[in-house]
Amino acid sequence: MRVIRPRLVCRCLLALCVLIFFYYGFILGHFVSSTSAFSSLWLSKRPVVIQGGEDADPEVRIKRDHVKSMMKHAWDGYVQYAWGANELKPISRKPHINSIYGSAPLGATIVDSLDTLFIMGMMDEFNAAKDWVDNDMNLDMADAELSLFEVNIRLVGGLLSAFSLTGDKLFRERALQVGERLLSAFDGVSAGIPNGRINLSANKSSGGWPVLAEWGTLSLEFNYLSDVTGSDVFRSHIRRIYEETINLMVSMDGLYPVNIRMRQNKTGDFDDRIHWNNFDKYTLGAAGDSFYEYLLKSWLQSGKTDETSLSLYLHSVDGVFNKLVRTSEKSKLTYLVEIEHESVQHVMGHLTCFAGGMFALGGKTLNQERQFKLGADLTSTCHQSYVRSPTKLGPETFEFNDQLEAELDRSSGAKYYILRPEVIESYFILWRLTHDPRYRRWGWEAVEAIEKNCRISTGGYSGLHNVANVLPTHDDVQQSFFMAETLKYLYLLFSDDSLIDLDQWVFNTEAHPLPIKGGANPLYRPAEKAK
Repeated sequence: MRVIRPRLVCRCLLALCVLIFFYYGFILGHFVSSTSAFSSLWLSKRPVVIQGGEDADPEVRIKRDHVKSMMKHAWDGYVQYAWGANELKPISRKPHINSIYGSAPLGATIVDSLDTLFIMGMMDEFNAAKDWVDNDMNLDMADAELSLFEVNIRLVGGLLSAFSLTGDKLFRERALQVGERLLSAFDGVSAGIPNGRINLSANKSSGGWPVLAEWGTLSLEFNYLSDVTGSDVFRSHIRRIYEETINLMVSMDGLYPVNIRMRQNKTGDFDDRIHWNNFDKYTLGAAGDSFYEYLLKSWLQSGKTDETSLSLYLHSVDGVFNKLVRTSEKSKLTYLVEIEHESVQHVMGHLTCFAGGMFALGGKTLNQERQFKLGADLTSTCHQSYVRSPTKLGPETFEFNDQLEAELDRSSGAKYYILRPEVIESYFILWRLTHDPRYRRWGWEAVEAIEKNCRISTGGYSGLHNVANVLPTHDDVQQSFFMAETLKYLYLLFSDDSLIDLDQWVFNTEAHPLPIKGGANPLYRPAEKAK
C-alpha cells in the first residue's frame, strides 16, 4: 500500500485553498460590483470618521489648521458682539437684524455652526452652542414671517446634522419642534406645494406658493426627520410632492420653471396640469438651483432606492445638455445660460457654481463620463470668475458676450461677494472625486483672497460691495453660511477623504452633512435605535 506523505497532503490542501480563494474572489468581486445590497454591507464595515481625519501631507495639515483658525476668528467675533442673535455685523460690532431672519432671536449662526464646530474638534465652542440650543432657543419668540426654505435648510438641517454626528437627543427634539411648526405651511394648500412663509411663534403660514428651489428643497431634511422620530407626517408631504404633484407639471426637457401656477376648473378644484406662461424662467441659478440638487441627493440619501428622484434627476440632466449648456468663443469656457421671457441670458450666478460639484458627483456615481466632465468644466469656469476679478473673489453674477468671459459686467452686473460657498463646494467635491491638486490649489487661493479682503481685525469676516475694487468696501455682514458652508468645505478640502466620507454622507444645500441610509452609515440613527 502506498503511503501518502503528510507534507504532500498539506501542499495539496494549500493549493486547493488558493484555487478556492481566487475562484470565490472573482465571484465575490462581480457580486460586489453588481449588487447594491452587498455594496451597502461592504460600506457599513468602513469606519465612520467625523473628527480628526488629518491629511498625510504636513503642508496640507498647516493649511487646514489655518482654516480652523479662520473659524475661530469668525466664531469669536460673533460670540463677543452678537451672541444669540442671528448674524454679526463685524465692523459695527453688533447684531445684524436686517437678515432673512430679521430680529427674531433664533441664533441662526449658532445652529448653522454646530456641525462645523464639532467636525473641527472645537468642543468648547460646540458645547457653548449646545447649551444655547438647550436653554435659550425659543421658537415662541420668533414672531415674524420667515422663509420656509431658509428655516428648513439652516435650522432643521443644522440640528439634524448635529444629532447624527453626536447622537444627542436634544438636537433631534429641537429639530422636531422646528419641523412641526413648518407643517403649517401645508395647511389648506392645493397640489401639495406649501406656502413660502411661516411664523414659528404663531404656527401659521402665508405667502402663496414659493419658487421652485424653495418647495423642492425639503426632501433631505423631512425624510430624515421622519426616520429619526418615527413620525411619517414629514415624509408624507415629500411623497405627495414627488409622486403626485410633480406628475401634474409640464417640464421643458426635464427642466421646470421657477414660478408655477394652476388653473382652476369651474368647480374651483385644482385638477388641471400645473402650467406656466412665456414669462417664466428656467435656471440652475437662484430660485431653481437646489431643486435639482435634492433630486440627486435624495436618491443618494435613500441608499440609491429612491427611483422617483433618480428618474427626475436624469431627465433634468438631459434638459441641461439640450437647453442650457454653452461654450464661450474665445476661451472655450463651458457655462450655463438662463432662459427667461423666451430669450437666452448668457449670465451665470455664483449660486449656479454648485452645479459643478453636483454634476461631478452625479456623473461619478452613475458612471456617466459626459455628466462628470460637465461638472469639471463648470467648476473651471467658476474658478475663472474668481481669478479674473481684481480681488480674486467672484462676483454674484458674471457674463459671457463678445467682450466678457466669466467676468463682471461693471455697468450692470451684480458686483458683490457675500462670502458664498458654491465655488469652494465644487472644489471640494472635485478634489474628493479626482485628487487633482488644482482643486486644493484653487481652494487655497480663495483662502488667501478672503483673508486679504474680508477679514475684520476685531473679529469676524465681511462680504464686499464690489469685487472689482482693489481696495475692499465691506458690506458689514458675516453671513451664517460662511461658517456653515464656506469654512466647512475648505476644512474638508484639506482633510483626508475619510473625514465625512462622500460614500457615507450627503450634504444638504446649507452644507449640513446627513447620513446615508441602507447600511452605508451606522450613524443614520433611525427612531428605534435613537437614544
